[in-house]
Amino acid sequence: MAWLLRDGEVLASLEVASDRRARSRGLLGRDGIEGALLLERTRSVHTVGMRFAIDVAVCDADLVVLRTRRVRPGRVTFPVRRGRQVIEAEAGAFARWGLVPGDRLEVRR
Repeated sequence: MAWLLRDGEVLASLEVASDRRARSRGLLGRDGIEGALLLERTRSVHTVGMRFAIDVAVCDADLVVLRTRRVRPGRVTFPVRRGRQVIEAEAGAFARWGLVPGDRLEVRR
């Protein structure tokens, strides 16, 4: 189990998808997620076949949030320049956490 933090504050429990298979599967086949999912070595995502809308944060190599957006099912996002990692959570989670571009995140395992 890992944790997603900002300035030492725990935002959510975190699943880490580091291998190709886990990244490809992402949140497909789920009805929701408690916490968040980190997709390493990823610059964009799709929600084709997903059952719920998600919040997406594209981060650089240092986990600084470059861009956030809400993505409805059946959509594809464009790659973000300098993006290296993506965090996905259920729609509305980023608003509850106050997550915005420029935030520096940390993964604690």
